Amino acid sequence: MTKMIKQVLLGMVVMLAVAASSYAQAPPEMKAKLDAEMKQLQAVAADPQVVAAVKAYNGTTPSAEAASMTNEKWHGLTLFDPFVRNVAKTPLSAFLKTKTNDVVAKIFVSGADGGKAGFDAKTEHWTHKGMPKHEVPMTGKTWIGAVKVDDSTGLVMIQVGMPVTDGGKVIGSIVFGLRADKLR
Repeated sequence: MTKMIKQVLLGMVVMLAVAASSYAQAPPEMKAKLDAEMKQLQAVAADPQVVAAVKAYNGTTPSAEAASMTNEKWHGLTLFDPFVRNVAKTPLSAFLKTKTNDVVAKIFVSGADGGKAGFDAKTEHWTHKGMPKHEVPMTGKTWIGAVKVDDSTGLVMIQVGMPVTDGGKVIGSIVFGLRADKLR
């Protein structure tokens, strides 16, 4: 019986994700709460600590390990890997950890090249270059993803990508993973 309930629930989640992706925006039942949450998220994206960290990331030559990092290599690294721990212990990562709450379950910041400048927890990908969650914010616009199960947390979330700007110029992106159950 439990297996059947899990299958039904999984089927409902998949249907919700497919339906949400066809909207190319938040489902109507989430829109009001998501819009209110996004106003708060914009303040995080514009926070001087985030902007300074992205500027520093963009202005620094990456280490040999960072320059050779691929999503495949990154995916194989554990939380205890020195490279992962090094990024996880930056001042930006510490700051991002203070911005998660019962709605915001995940935050990561990418430099202009899509590589990680910081995160609250290890992400599925090292670089989001070429992916809409990074590329759309790099044009100065906000990106809203489909409602789906997040691979790294197992939670049903909707991701929102926003530009990080410095003096009106886009220098990176910040992505927030918001719990769908808290936006209904």
